Amino acid sequence: MPGTDVSLVVNSLPVTINVEPRRLLSDALREELGLNGVHVGCEHGVCGTCTVLIDGKPQRSCLLFGVQMEGARIETVESLGTAESLHPIQKAFWEKHGLQCGFCTPGILLTVKEFLERNPDPSEEEIRNALAGNLCRCTGYMHIVAAVKRAAELIAQE
Repeated sequence: MPGTDVSLVVNSLPVTINVEPRRLLSDALREELGLNGVHVGCEHGVCGTCTVLIDGKPQRSCLLFGVQMEGARIETVESLGTAESLHPIQKAFWEKHGLQCGFCTPGILLTVKEFLERNPDPSEEEIRNALAGNLCRCTGYMHIVAAVKRAAELIAQE
């Protein structure tokens, strides 16, 4: 099936990708651009592992087609930081043991990024509500909530 050229901005870089009309955004990001931080779990939009920011808002990339992204600005977990220079959210998750296997972590980190931009001093209940769409099978969320609180502190110190 012939593809369609789609121009968009991914992690602050303008790109054009050629995608088949039925190709999911999650697959296009992983396979066309090599952004393997976009994880694919349930493929039904339930688990949140494929969450990316599209025009600043968390979206499930497994529920969208690549051809829908013309002109969009997309952020993946690769946009946050590097091993040498962690983003405050990444640092907080490391400090507070907010991850275990790490499969859900990219989607959670991006959800937290947008959430803390809207709510820089959240309560525990607000954090839990913000993370309700991101499933983690390894933990009881206590460390994740603590990491979000710590991230808010680190961001406020910047």
